[in-house]
Amino acid sequence: MTAIVLVGVPGAGKTTVGKLLAKSLNQEFFDSDQVIETQAGKSVSDIFTQDGESVFRSLEHDVIVQLLHDAVGVLALGGGALGNSQTRTAVKGATTIWLVAGLAQAVDRVGMNRNRPLLLGNVRGQLAELMTAREPLYREVATIIIDTSKLTPNEVVSNILTELEKVGAHS
Repeated sequence: MTAIVLVGVPGAGKTTVGKLLAKSLNQEFFDSDQVIETQAGKSVSDIFTQDGESVFRSLEHDVIVQLLHDAVGVLALGGGALGNSQTRTAVKGATTIWLVAGLAQAVDRVGMNRNRPLLLGNVRGQLAELMTAREPLYREVATIIIDTSKLTPNEVVSNILTELEKVGAHS
């Protein structure tokens, strides 16, 4: 089985849905940000502030390529991972699911989470800008698109499983 990759803006539900999906498929779940934190020995926020975004993005690319190479079960990517064209190319070999969330839902889900370095300050405004900038990147790699706005995490997983059957991506 190739990896199933979840992409989307912060608050789209990648981690929550990813864990449930992995369990449903009897696969392992990985969150690229958590793997980076484990390898770096510090939080994503600390990497951003102490080392800079470019160092973080380099680590992120390396981690994602390794996880894809290892053909992990379900992998949730950080919202900005696809800003790197090489990462996008690597992700295109996987079954990639774009979890779409409306701005209001994403803001509600993210709240005032201080562990999201790109969302400090005006969370709603920052998320709106990220959504606009990143939508073409998500669309470019997406095998499946699921609108999570009005669905519970379990409903999202159910929809994903249905779509995976259609594309023959899990057996």
